[in-house]
Amino acid sequence: MMYGYDMERALQAMRAELTDHGVKELRTPEEVDAVLGKKQGTALVVVNSVCGCAAGAARPGVVQALKTSTVLPDHITTVFAGQDKEATARAREYFRGFAPSSPSVWLLKDGDVVFKLERHQIEHRTAADIAADIRAALQKHCAQSGAATA
Repeated sequence: MMYGYDMERALQAMRAELTDHGVKELRTPEEVDAVLGKKQGTALVVVNSVCGCAAGAARPGVVQALKTSTVLPDHITTVFAGQDKEATARAREYFRGFAPSSPSVWLLKDGDVVFKLERHQIEHRTAADIAADIRAALQKHCAQSGAATA
């Protein structure tokens, strides 16, 4: 415990905001490769973070989008920047041509980035705005029969 604050407990709550809603946490490079390395179908990847915009907009926006979207990607995943460093670095290798950003939300289709929300597109926006952007991307890029799996 540091200054009366249990960081691991706080991190677990931040992770659970996504995992409690069906988002699969990828904590190792091997887990990332097992999902993203297939380069088939669609995969939503949330780069989680401890910052305020992750708490106030990104995580709640992702959850709201997943609860209200009529279509879902084949895979719904997350890596935690600054915490699971190797997994995050590996996931970022799949976001070719883009600078690291956290928090961020990525949609890949057959291995290609087809949608992204980077930190500068998340800051100063509401969870509802983030959810609307994600829902629109899912509607555009995911098959009507998209069923999320790990």
